[in-house]
Amino acid sequence: MSVPDPDVRFSLANERTLLAYQRTGVGLLAAAVAVAHFVEGPMAVVLAVCFVGTAVVSLSAGYRHYVRTDRAIRAGEPAPPGAAAHLLSLGLAICTLVVAVYIITA
Repeated sequence: MSVPDPDVRFSLANERTLLAYQRTGVGLLAAAVAVAHFVEGPMAVVLAVCFVGTAVVSLSAGYRHYVRTDRAIRAGEPAPPGAAAHLLSLGLAICTLVVAVYIITA
């Protein structure tokens, strides 16, 4: 017995979510490059590493979320809960704190 193809709207929504995570990751990488290029001192390394680390979280967690959700969609199951958005939010909060410390101490 064959499984019917999933509704294309769900698959496309899942792909759009993946692309949003990828755009966020690329933006964070661009921020890391800008910081490394324009900010001087040891804090530049801390800021750049923070942005790169958060970009890695965004790219990897977003892809993992996409794969898990795609499997669920194709199996006709509800979308699994994921930690991707929570991890990305935590990474961005840490980056924000590091930037705030840099601004205050500069």
